[in-house]
Amino acid sequence: MTCLLSVVLTLCVVLTPSASVDSCDECLRFASYYGDHMVLQKSPERAVLWGYGPDGGIVTVSLSGPVIQKTSPVPVIEGVWQVTMNPVDAGGPYNVTAATEGSEATLTDVLFGDVWLCGGQSNMFFETYKIFNASDELALAPNYSQVRPFKVAFSKSLTELKDVKYVKLPWTVPTADIVADFSALCWLFGHYMHDILKYPIGLVESCWSGTHIEMWSSARALQQCGLTQSTDAIIPSMTDSVLWNSMIHPLLNMTIKGAIWYQGESNTGHNQDEYNCSFPAMIDDWRMAFHQGSGGQTAADFPFGFVQLSTAVKTSVSDSIPNIRWHQTADRGVVPNSRMPRVFMAVAMDLPDEFSPYYTIHPRYKRDIAYRLSLGARAVAYNETDVHFLGPFPNQTLCSGRHVNITYDQVVSVTASNEVFEICCSAPCGPKSLWVPAPIMDWGPTTVQLSASSCPPTKEADAVRYAWRDWPCDFKACPIYSANGVLPGPPFISDCYQGSNLQTINPRRCRRC
Repeated sequence: MTCLLSVVLTLCVVLTPSASVDSCDECLRFASYYGDHMVLQKSPERAVLWGYGPDGGIVTVSLSGPVIQKTSPVPVIEGVWQVTMNPVDAGGPYNVTAATEGSEATLTDVLFGDVWLCGGQSNMFFETYKIFNASDELALAPNYSQVRPFKVAFSKSLTELKDVKYVKLPWTVPTADIVADFSALCWLFGHYMHDILKYPIGLVESCWSGTHIEMWSSARALQQCGLTQSTDAIIPSMTDSVLWNSMIHPLLNMTIKGAIWYQGESNTGHNQDEYNCSFPAMIDDWRMAFHQGSGGQTAADFPFGFVQLSTAVKTSVSDSIPNIRWHQTADRGVVPNSRMPRVFMAVAMDLPDEFSPYYTIHPRYKRDIAYRLSLGARAVAYNETDVHFLGPFPNQTLCSGRHVNITYDQVVSVTASNEVFEICCSAPCGPKSLWVPAPIMDWGPTTVQLSASSCPPTKEADAVRYAWRDWPCDFKACPIYSANGVLPGPPFISDCYQGSNLQTINPRRCRRC
């Protein structure tokens, strides 16, 4: 049986579960997430290609296009073959052909560039047609023919799968219709990165609305945080790891440049206090797994960007979303940090969408979020030293009488506010403490002075926090931004000592307790 046409290959992969595809023992073919129009990871990394074939067969992969390349023959073992290409510079198009005796399969219009994985829940899934000024963005889609989207279909599994079970969108050249139903944040991030890099970008969307992080984490990652039973448990969880198993694990052989992530809303009511462990543990585990799965081609510390949660309910007095925002940084307040190296984030708490027809938890300002993420990627993933990507963060707090003085790590743009800063007047300071407003009284290039007059006459400020609420400010109207007014300062919570450096505290337990 000969599989010569990539069209046949695509139909075979897209419309059929991988279990059925595997039954074609005599057919040489690529794994389900390879296809015409795809983007493979460019040099200096090496792209990994794999697929299925008859046991005992010998497979050779050749590349034709701007560069000619042919791999050494590899055997088909237990129905699977895998090759690692030599490095290929950005560009194309190429034809990629896998061949064995009596059978071959060809991918056409293949480009080499950077491949980014986009994961998370509904705010990552949020389609481009729903954003503000969507028609303008969709009209531009044909101009980004080198930004190629691919979407993994929804699927759950209790065991780790070798291949993607279903493909929702095979690799394709973007059109307005295609982009309309693709992740807005993923697409816009690729759009911005292509504007800067000027070479192909591959975008792999693998996300599912309403999912918590435990579903995207392997059992070993959850064990790091005490969130799952041991592997020999009699009754394993029926929800944990089910999306890791089916929508991430099958991608591990793919060489990728990095990942972006928008998730956390579902963990406001599920293992909220453990998110400061489960999120960095998931990142560590993904890095290890992709590095091993690609034979060392995906970096062991590949860049990982995320969106710090936006807003949900304007009148909410719950601290669940502020807590998750804090835990997203491993309780450091800012990334990269010692626990989360080569991680970058986009602050989104100043982008509320009060009248979103898709509920306020789904803001339509994905363009702003993608731009902020792209700045982080340029600095962290591409080492652009002149890119400013972090909003102001305090490095010193000083409590003096009836004032609190905060010194930031950069020049700040300040708008006076009576509510967004708060102080705690009596240790120990925690979520059940009385936090009172601390109005901004004065500011300088890198300093802000708060009034502590809300404390009782016999008390002084003992801790300070900033933007510690679900909906801390109106659209782009928080008090603290970078000097150019573009990047908001992230929320923080800190002990306040006389003459001390900033000492961040766990919102659940003050370090002084």
